[in-house]
Amino acid sequence: MHEHEKLNYVEFSSPDLNATKAFFEKAFGWSFTDYGPEYTAFSGQGLDGGFFRADKYSSTANGAALLVFYSDDLEHTLARVSEAGGNIVRPIFRFPGGRRFHFTEPGGNEFAAWSDAGE
Repeated sequence: MHEHEKLNYVEFSSPDLNATKAFFEKAFGWSFTDYGPEYTAFSGQGLDGGFFRADKYSSTANGAALLVFYSDDLEHTLARVSEAGGNIVRPIFRFPGGRRFHFTEPGGNEFAAWSDAGE
């Protein structure tokens, strides 16, 4: 359901849409709808969005926003990300309220996954 003035959609660039799609399909079970060779969309992942073909990517080192996945089992999520071809750029660490790690997908975009401190 769309809510007035609430975040609804996010878009990322990727120099290799096929590699980006393959990563998210394998790591998180996503499916995509292609809109020509330059754009692909995903939905039902907490926030809908898409990837467009471009040479740039999203990185916190460049001041980009960081989208963070929640995980009930952080070690399992880290293993899935690694097995799918993700690059762990910051291993699991503690922060107030939980633990998390940062990774990049094959297109270079940086994401993170976090879990409650109780684990």
